[in-house]
Amino acid sequence: MLNRLKNVLVESFVGTIALGYVLAQTILHFVNVFASPIAGWVARDEYRRLVPKSLAPQSPAPTGFPYRNALPELVSFLLLLLVWYVLLRWLFWKPVAQVGQQQDAQTRGKS
Repeated sequence: MLNRLKNVLVESFVGTIALGYVLAQTILHFVNVFASPIAGWVARDEYRRLVPKSLAPQSPAPTGFPYRNALPELVSFLLLLLVWYVLLRWLFWKPVAQVGQQQDAQTRGKS
């Protein structure tokens, strides 16, 4: 049953389109690994400038760069990269023994 599904996905190019989509999402999450901390830092800085000190909470807010904002994007990036690799390997990489047997059969058929 998995071989039939694999053949349908490869022959109708649905598998290729899905791999492209997963790769695009992987690239977006990789970019967001760097963009999320910057966006969080800018948002906190803007909030600090807009809210008067009398309304601000008494506890000091962290002023450093928020590296923790990158963790969810990093996990998403790694998981999507793993899914993309597994799908690519399952759909398009044939075992070396099968490729060698197919080439031998083609050379025998020509002679």
